[in-house]
Amino acid sequence: MSANLLAPGAVLILWTLVMFLWVAATRFPALKKAGIDLKKTPPGGRGADLEKILPPEINWKSHNYTHLLEQPTIFYAVILILHAVGGYPAYVVWIAWTYVVLRIVHSLWQATVNRIPVRFTLFLLSTLCLLALSLLAVIATLG
Repeated sequence: MSANLLAPGAVLILWTLVMFLWVAATRFPALKKAGIDLKKTPPGGRGADLEKILPPEINWKSHNYTHLLEQPTIFYAVILILHAVGGYPAYVVWIAWTYVVLRIVHSLWQATVNRIPVRFTLFLLSTLCLLALSLLAVIATLG
């Protein structure tokens, strides 16, 4: 793994786009199967409108894509702060990689199995990594 603190962020961005493609690859066939013609839908429709139309397994991927656009935004800010301050120890990079790996495993779990106890545990562990990185960023910027 790279010692560059920005590498985990770049990988998570790429993973987010992979999830976007997975959403499209499953949603469009599901819409067709449900008899929905996007050309005939009223203006202003949103993905959330599909919750009661498409099977849950199809919506899980979209839910995860949304999640990847929420909490990880804090991750991106934190690694940019730590990178800008510089001089971080190697364990900071390992924490960042652990966060990314946990988020990817969380995505795969949510998009396929989606059992909440495991999903919550993965989320909690990744959040603890983010908390540690955030505290380190505060220490680095105040010191």
